[in-house]
Amino acid sequence: MDDKQLKSVIKSEYVKCAKDPIYFLRKYCVIQHPMKGKIPFSLYNFQENTLEDLVQHDYNVILKARQLGISTLTAGYALWMMTFQSDKNILVIATKQDTAKNLVTKVRVMHANLPSWLKPKCVEDNKLSLRYANGSQVKAISSGEDSGRSEALSLLILDEAAFIPKIEEIWAAAQQTLATGGQCLVLSTPNGVGNWFHKTWVAAEEGDSDFNFIKLHWSLHPDRDQTWRDEQDKLLGPSIAAQECDCDFITSGQSVIDGVILEEYINTQVKEPMEKRGIDSNYWIWEPPNYTKDYLVSADVSRGDATDYSALHVIDIDNLEQVAEYKGKISTRDFGNLCVNVATEYNDALLVIENASIGWAAIQQAIDRDYSNLFYMSKDLQYVDVHNQYSNKINSMERKMVPGFSMTAKTRPLVIAKLEEYFREKTIKVKSQRLIDELFVFIYNNQRAEAMKGYNDDLVLSLCIGLWVRDTALRLRAEGIALQKNALNHVGKAEPIYIPVDGENDSWSWDVGPEKKREDLTWLIK
Repeated sequence: MDDKQLKSVIKSEYVKCAKDPIYFLRKYCVIQHPMKGKIPFSLYNFQENTLEDLVQHDYNVILKARQLGISTLTAGYALWMMTFQSDKNILVIATKQDTAKNLVTKVRVMHANLPSWLKPKCVEDNKLSLRYANGSQVKAISSGEDSGRSEALSLLILDEAAFIPKIEEIWAAAQQTLATGGQCLVLSTPNGVGNWFHKTWVAAEEGDSDFNFIKLHWSLHPDRDQTWRDEQDKLLGPSIAAQECDCDFITSGQSVIDGVILEEYINTQVKEPMEKRGIDSNYWIWEPPNYTKDYLVSADVSRGDATDYSALHVIDIDNLEQVAEYKGKISTRDFGNLCVNVATEYNDALLVIENASIGWAAIQQAIDRDYSNLFYMSKDLQYVDVHNQYSNKINSMERKMVPGFSMTAKTRPLVIAKLEEYFREKTIKVKSQRLIDELFVFIYNNQRAEAMKGYNDDLVLSLCIGLWVRDTALRLRAEGIALQKNALNHVGKAEPIYIPVDGENDSWSWDVGPEKKREDLTWLIK
């Protein structure tokens, strides 16, 4: 073959590669196999179909099982775009810099093994970026950097998007960089429900967004069968295997409350409030005060930063039912006044305010306003002695009692356990979608129950406190009744303090003290 013929063949091949990324990857790209070393990129059918989708749609969200080679496929797509198109700006964002860097490394390996006549000249090559002389580049950053705030992007890749903290903020910023016609590829295994990735997937699946959805189940891989899947249960455990292999949102994420239970609440109990009050309309009411009922108001006070919320719940003590709720960004002083106002409206409800740091300012508002039913707690035995209190009028005279609920290393696991118990047994009645949304992303992180990174748990924690104290309130009531009965049973056994009037049969009216003042004692059993 002479030079003229060779040039003609090269030109023909170049044109084929430029038009067809599948052809380009199959014939000229090499990947790094963990066991076999460098091998040709032989695409499976599901990988080819996925690549066709990437070319045809600007926005794609991929729900994938583990170890299907989709990150490698994405790297190949980025390489194809950079090789055959000039001035393409590709950004990879992942939860960790190493994760994002790995995708750039895959691009680098493929680039290094291209034939010389296909390989663009590289003018910048470091661990986190690769830039060609034609102006095209790929760059990797972590979610902790100034993510998404960049010049116009040709392609944004969000790798393991379900695990990226503050991804809502990243996406809000990135959308502006894609406005000139850029593409977006979101890919991840599931990580529970209620987070941005889950919502994006559901919206795409229901046709309510610009995203094209692609689901890649483990069974698509031709080398895997049920034996392999059963082995994953043994290696990973059923829950993680369902997440990593079956693309199962509900069983993924290590949520404190089972996602199946939360979905049931959405279908059977959650509803719009009958009224939304306040300047911000964030005080929601499902049931107005009923003078025959006892209520509890539990509150969690914001830390005072821009990302945190103050929250409260109004709980019907007897029916264990959520009747009102607030969540908003409000000054501590105003929130303290709101707590008192709400508690007063709901029959002078028992008011429980979390007393950590800035919470004291809200509590002080209740004290300054002389609120009569403020919750106090043992200073020394914070989680043991709470059931021994009776009212703040008594507790305020006790040196070891402090106002508010103390969330400590001792009490936090207890209140979380109470929350899980009530939802597992489905004994609590919940109306709020906002609360359910928080519960979906309330997970165990290194054995600590907390909101997933980038989310908040203010409604959850205020409810936890309320449920714990609610049990205490009922126990106190039962103890009080028992104490009253015990007192009545011993009235006639000791030296008489109350002297009945001669000739009268009214056993509930007694002459009291040396003045023999008539007093009605029915209050003892009320």
